Amino acid sequence: MKRFGLALAVLMASVTAASAQQTPAGSGVSPAQLTTFVEAGRLLADPSNGVVQRDKTLVIRGNQVVEVRDGFVGDPSQGKVLDLRSGFVLPGLIDSHVHLTGQQNPNSRLENVTESNATQAMVGARYARRTLMAGFTTVADLGATNESIFALRDAVKAGDVPGPRIIAAGSAVSIHGGHGDINGYRDDVMHLLSSESICSGPEDCMRAVRTQVRAGADIIKITATGGVLSNTAAGLAQQFSDPELTAIVESAHRMGRQVTAHAHGVDGINAFLRAGGNSIEHGTYLDDQSIRLFKSNGAWLVPTLLAGDFVARVASGPNNFLTPAQTAKALEAGPRMLDMARRAHEGGVKIAFGTDTGVSAHGDNAQEFALLVRAGLTPLEAIQAATVGAAEHLRISNEAGRIAPGMPADIVAVAGDPLTDVTELERMRFVMKGGVVYRAD
Repeated sequence: MKRFGLALAVLMASVTAASAQQTPAGSGVSPAQLTTFVEAGRLLADPSNGVVQRDKTLVIRGNQVVEVRDGFVGDPSQGKVLDLRSGFVLPGLIDSHVHLTGQQNPNSRLENVTESNATQAMVGARYARRTLMAGFTTVADLGATNESIFALRDAVKAGDVPGPRIIAAGSAVSIHGGHGDINGYRDDVMHLLSSESICSGPEDCMRAVRTQVRAGADIIKITATGGVLSNTAAGLAQQFSDPELTAIVESAHRMGRQVTAHAHGVDGINAFLRAGGNSIEHGTYLDDQSIRLFKSNGAWLVPTLLAGDFVARVASGPNNFLTPAQTAKALEAGPRMLDMARRAHEGGVKIAFGTDTGVSAHGDNAQEFALLVRAGLTPLEAIQAATVGAAEHLRISNEAGRIAPGMPADIVAVAGDPLTDVTELERMRFVMKGGVVYRAD
């Protein structure tokens, strides 16, 4: 983009929040007083209304947007001016379902038993930066070892590691032997690697929730049904009992946490929604009753179409690295997910953007947009799902999803018009998080 002309001398290949916020020694100016002017040719500041404004200047002081002015009125005598006059500017994107500390590959099963928590945190740092550079300034990480993901979350928040704001679940609450537990290894290895969040029975599952809250979980993630990538031929149907689901939801809500459920089978979807759960990840076999429950509960669906597309392609391809149990479930569930999202959208279910990235490759998150459009969403609706919708789902509407005075300066830009061609979001050109520029092509 020719007019993405920025003073890039201030940007290094591995810019960090700390270095980008530094001020000259002896200047007497604190980081909170630094002013940046972002001149935006096209601006979708609030995706909820779909209004694209022309020729605006965003005034950013420190890490916050303080004003939106008419015209290109950046003043280099008052601060740094960033020229996005030919760009399409919108809020930083939100992915409601990622797994930053790993990525599916032919060695995944070996990595599960050879990588330490510290190694996984370092891997997560690499993938966090890649995710940020793709335009995602906020993510919800819904499954990793507590030690690795909470350390990464806190390091990003402190500015020590470049990455998106992380809402972290830590270890998923799962049943013994179910999706989310350790499967397919020697018995003694499985006992060694199984986490405290694995439970059986209502009382034990309340304990698991409370243990996760104590460990630092921002949100409780559970596995209400079987899953594609657990190495066990246990199907995709409900795994927790109804009393266990009720105990989990009630104990989480009492401790101020919302609960999201990995769920493919319709029995598990509906049982979790009847128990008062807040959102469903995947939702592959939802039915008309599910749609009624979503709407009556105000629950959210996170369709993760990219994950379904990815595992179906791997399982049916010449270089399939999935185990036989995984392959069978991938071929069963993956191809159904587009139609599921289409029926949910037509039924009026609230949809939040989420990819399950870590199944697919980190940095490819924006490929979900085209799949959502194939499922019947308009490009604007897909963008809303990744901004204002995901922010509402994750209860961070005062921190993300819009560009407005008083909001953190999480801003991205592309060259073309994503309302015409949503795949423009796969070609990110500019990324700012908290007032710090991380990408400027």
